Amino acid sequence: MIDVADFGKVAVLMGGWSAEREISLLSGEAVLKALKENKVDAHGVDVDHDIAHVLSEGDYDRVMIILHGRGGEDGVMQGLLETMQMPYTGSGVLGSALAMDKMRCKQIWQAKGLPTPEYVVLDSESDCDVAIEKLGLPLIVKPVLEGSSVGMSKVDTAQEMLPAFIKAKQSECTVIAEKWITGGEYTAAILNRKVLPMIKLETDRAFYDYVAKYQSDDTRYICPCGLDEQQEAKLADIMLEAFDAINARGWGRVDFMLDEAGNPWLIEANTVPGMTDHSLVPMAAKQAGIEFNQLVLEILASSYGR
Repeated sequence: MIDVADFGKVAVLMGGWSAEREISLLSGEAVLKALKENKVDAHGVDVDHDIAHVLSEGDYDRVMIILHGRGGEDGVMQGLLETMQMPYTGSGVLGSALAMDKMRCKQIWQAKGLPTPEYVVLDSESDCDVAIEKLGLPLIVKPVLEGSSVGMSKVDTAQEMLPAFIKAKQSECTVIAEKWITGGEYTAAILNRKVLPMIKLETDRAFYDYVAKYQSDDTRYICPCGLDEQQEAKLADIMLEAFDAINARGWGRVDFMLDEAGNPWLIEANTVPGMTDHSLVPMAAKQAGIEFNQLVLEILASSYGR
């Protein structure tokens, strides 16, 4: 049982300056509402570069991080809070940084012998031809430091490769081309070392992109996901191993594909996933019998131990 008075004064960090600012604001408002309904002394903070001053002046006891993307999900905010000795939710500096960097996350998984699609780093236009030759078509081009599929493109023809590269480079970070996996797309939410019921994602778009995630009414979320109990249990072990490999903790999500032969391929990890009533972690939690308000309390409780 959680005594909400023990949380003290809680700052719910949202917004920020990343490309995912608007989604973070939606997530943050939903979380703030749930905390207040649970009688937690919670206060919304729209994060700007003066956040250290705001937190110091606010006399907060702990922080709930609902920031998506760079500046909040990548270890930067976690490092600041460590320096301020202020308890916070979710993964620490290392886990946050590794999850945010899709390329280095994949490198860790590869080193651990975990399955993740082959990739090529795109430093220049000439690398586009190398990627097609090595990975074949179709493939997917993505900036490594963005979430919510920002800057990502599926490439079906050689003519589409350069525009996809240029689009991804606008994110001003390393760009990779990744081998395309044909099959079903799934996500595994993790809460306090427990893998929640998995969700299968289906969209009529080229892939589960920003529009499919946040704007389309046609995206289908299947939970229970349709896998048999034994297979889902085996996959859960892999997802938890992938989460642990990058030193993630508390709560988060691991996205993966199952190819046509039924083999799993790890795509990415998220250490501060979306938290609206229609997001994937709340959806999986509900299937496990955990309502949204209780889920938010359990995530806030992950701030203990720091």
